Amino acid sequence: MSDRPILLDFEKPLAELESRIAQIRTLSQETGVDVTDQIAQLESRAENLRREIFATLTPVQRMQIARHPRRPSTLDYIQAIAEDWMELHGDRRGNDDPALVGGLATVAGQPVVILGHQKGRDTKDNVARNFGMASPGGYRKALRLMHHADRFGLPILTLIDTPGAYPGISAEEQGQGEAIAVNLREMFGLRVPIVCTVIGEGGSGGALGLGIGDRLLMFEHSVYTVATPEACAAILWRDAGKAPIAAEALKITAPDLLRLGIIDEILPEPLGGAHRHPLAAAATLQQALQKVLADLIPIPVGDRLEKRYHKFRRMGVFLEATAAEETEKLAVRSPKFP
Repeated sequence: MSDRPILLDFEKPLAELESRIAQIRTLSQETGVDVTDQIAQLESRAENLRREIFATLTPVQRMQIARHPRRPSTLDYIQAIAEDWMELHGDRRGNDDPALVGGLATVAGQPVVILGHQKGRDTKDNVARNFGMASPGGYRKALRLMHHADRFGLPILTLIDTPGAYPGISAEEQGQGEAIAVNLREMFGLRVPIVCTVIGEGGSGGALGLGIGDRLLMFEHSVYTVATPEACAAILWRDAGKAPIAAEALKITAPDLLRLGIIDEILPEPLGGAHRHPLAAAATLQQALQKVLADLIPIPVGDRLEKRYHKFRRMGVFLEATAAEETEKLAVRSPKFP
């Protein structure tokens, strides 16, 4: 893979500056002329411009970052934060889905089970990984490993990065909806701490199949949504081109979801996104996981399960309150309103 940076549409103003910096640096190497000061000035301008761009990102632009082809994947983070890693394969029903990986690891001295969606790095790898869209066998493999973790008292860390569960006919024939539903049910009853982190794109039930836990973390430029903006726009307006409007309405960004009480913490990313400095992003993730596990492990099992249950029961209550308030207002305006 080329080391040349991949710029997104809204980053194009940076392209000219970075190209100029590269040209000057090459010329300096060829001629031996010292242009350190000039390069430093241009790099400072590029940094300031990048800061301005990333301070005003729209939801659909955050979606582009979440889908960046070089954004760190589950296996990238595992390689960076795990002191050892042993991948486990198979759902014990004849399938081993490469779109969902899992295994045993040690993170900061704590033995854990890590599970996560895995996208590919190039077209060939993406095809092999089915673009991170897991089949029923993938979710059943995840459940097998979660039961293993529960049996041996190992905390579970899940890394979410998928556009959604695989929607093909074969997946439906094998029970895609049932596999995800069973995961949701079982994760509420697992006695070990569960920490879920959205590292990229968290789409629909495919994301939720690994998303029931005691804490839900989310990287700054990740997205978490009931449906992709393109799918939502196609359903509502029969026009996928209206995806930016749908992205705004869906409230898919980390700040929106924190405000709504869906997630518990936003993990900051390096300027320009996690793909610009993957090791820095991995260090942020490791520190966050250490802190959360230190908080969760001492909690008695019964209390932890109760808190996990109520965490999800609270989601959506604000909609009911809003409806009640609107009904009350309408009753005041219309005394005859039943």
